[in-house]
Amino acid sequence: MQDPKRYTITAALPYTNGPVHIGHLAGVYVPADIYARYLRLNDKEVAFVCGSDEHGVPITLKAKAEGTTPQAVVDKYHEIIKKSFQEFGITFDNYSRTSAKIHHETASEFFKDLYKHGKFIEETSAQLYDEKAEQFLADRFVVGTCPKCGFEESYGDQCENCGTSHNAKDLINPKSVITGNVPSLKETKHWYLPLNEYEKWLDEWILQGHKKDWKANVLGQVKSWIDDGLKPRAVTRDLDWGIPVPVEGGEGKVLYVWFDAPIGYISSTKEWAEKTGKDWEPFWKDKETKLLHFIGKDNIVFHCIIFPSMLKAQGSYILPENVPANEFLNLEGNKISTSKNWAVWLHEYLQDFPEKQDVLRYVLTANAPETKDNDFTWKDFQARNNNELVAIFGNFVNRVVVLTNKYYSGLVPAAGALSEVDQQTLDTMHSYPEIISKSIERFRFREALSELMNLARLGNKYLADEEPWKKIKTDPERVKTIMYVALQIASALSVLSEPFLPFTSKKLKEILNLDERLDLRWKSVGPNTILIASDHKINKASLLFSKIEDAEIQKQIDKLEASKTSAEEVKLEPQKETISFEDFTKLDIRIGTILEAEKVPKTKKLLKLKVDVGIDTRTIVSGIAESFDPSEIIGQKVTVLVNLAPRKLRGVESQGMILMSDTQDGKLSFIEPDGDTVTNGEKVS
Repeated sequence: MQDPKRYTITAALPYTNGPVHIGHLAGVYVPADIYARYLRLNDKEVAFVCGSDEHGVPITLKAKAEGTTPQAVVDKYHEIIKKSFQEFGITFDNYSRTSAKIHHETASEFFKDLYKHGKFIEETSAQLYDEKAEQFLADRFVVGTCPKCGFEESYGDQCENCGTSHNAKDLINPKSVITGNVPSLKETKHWYLPLNEYEKWLDEWILQGHKKDWKANVLGQVKSWIDDGLKPRAVTRDLDWGIPVPVEGGEGKVLYVWFDAPIGYISSTKEWAEKTGKDWEPFWKDKETKLLHFIGKDNIVFHCIIFPSMLKAQGSYILPENVPANEFLNLEGNKISTSKNWAVWLHEYLQDFPEKQDVLRYVLTANAPETKDNDFTWKDFQARNNNELVAIFGNFVNRVVVLTNKYYSGLVPAAGALSEVDQQTLDTMHSYPEIISKSIERFRFREALSELMNLARLGNKYLADEEPWKKIKTDPERVKTIMYVALQIASALSVLSEPFLPFTSKKLKEILNLDERLDLRWKSVGPNTILIASDHKINKASLLFSKIEDAEIQKQIDKLEASKTSAEEVKLEPQKETISFEDFTKLDIRIGTILEAEKVPKTKKLLKLKVDVGIDTRTIVSGIAESFDPSEIIGQKVTVLVNLAPRKLRGVESQGMILMSDTQDGKLSFIEPDGDTVTNGEKVS
């Protein structure tokens, strides 16, 4: 799209079952904010919208865990998240919430519109049901073994191990997270969006539609889904928390969160338009608007297949021009885990590092997981602050401001005749807006930030080569020109740093006394422009960045380790439901010996074992690969449940289960028989 009239930028709605952490920032909110700020500096009309996603099943689980109501949970975390974003400088034009009246109305109308035009199919089918809790088990209310990779704690809608989306009924050995019960099947009616009917169109629009500028990870996931064949997906659920299904027969049901949540972008835009007196429709229905979704990779399917299919079905909405999804950010070598408190929470960071918002923005951008998962470490955080922000950016600005105040009482000197070096330096400076723009517009924010730092390096090199502190004694007229050029670079940094380091940009403009120059735009740094004129009075020097000491970093490392230790404390599970003696006697548990072991291809946890259980030798697939190397367990005596119904895991039929125990360090341990004389096939009773 050439020179769109306006931009609609959406950032993935955060779940309000907990605060925002650095993984969310690196994956979604910092890149989206950089892009929005950049567009505004180029005088583009922008609607940058987001809001709290308050209807997911994790909300109800959090409420149960905390002994409170879903509304109390979302109210608490909505305020924490909203305040954190504001303090961190994320410049949403509107931050809404899906519990808002305007969202309920918008989502209900969207559903009714599709319903009225026959875009849904209605089906009565058997769904997982918890008899004890007396409710159907949607999404995260059920866990079990992933049918694709064998991960034993897969959710009902998606496996966190392999990323595959599925239905709860696909799980092997499902159990209710509410009661721990094995669910039964019970019939219920739901409405489905027939994604299969949009498969050809999606293939043509994305895969064949010249989306060459989309990221490889996005195109890869879309292709994988389409190659597997799209199936109808339910848009309603049997729950009591969410937006009630607004048609006859929808009593006791709500809109499924994946249908409800993306409509939150539209309702947030409506809310913003009402507040500002604007018309929301051009931002979603005018073909000269560029729509962009900033998300993490776990949301690709929803924003590239499901939401576009919803918009296509409705018919009057524009489609996204790009979906720049990032990979995941790890923390100190481990996956960020909210349940284990292995995270750096934004609201806590802002308390621990007041006035250092830009340091975190810088580190998360410089180390952004744009094409692969990356790792955040506190030592790297410290090194980038001290060795880059302080030593390069801050050092250059400080020298320029100090020398200008020392030599000229803060007045910008008039330049004399420009030398070849002076002109080359200014020409190079003038090239940076276009260089940085090219990177930002291709969503290469790491590259763009690196170019910004190259501008600061240019300034440092210029000063180091020209040595005004020496020439002031021998050629004071030459020093005026040197300082004039250096001040132009410092001024350019104050403008071009704004998308990446907004607090630094503001502070630098105040130091240079440019903070009231409303005409300073991105193009102001281009050729034939003077950023800071002769005789302009600047202010005294003030440090843009300060060093971070080892003690501050160690405090954060200790804090993480303490949370890890706390999470690893042994927590005894409550007793499961009472069974009868007859139930127990049905279990046939015998001693066996592992004869062969090998990894199941393309899995992290699964080993394929040949086990002699006395009565025969059988194949058993076991999720123990992260605790044992195959070569270590040949000849290992094991305890085997031999009369478990066979199940296929990754194409291999497993004919039993190895019984294991959890150790305190999170590993697995074999339940070994006592004594050396036990033989294969002996019963355990």
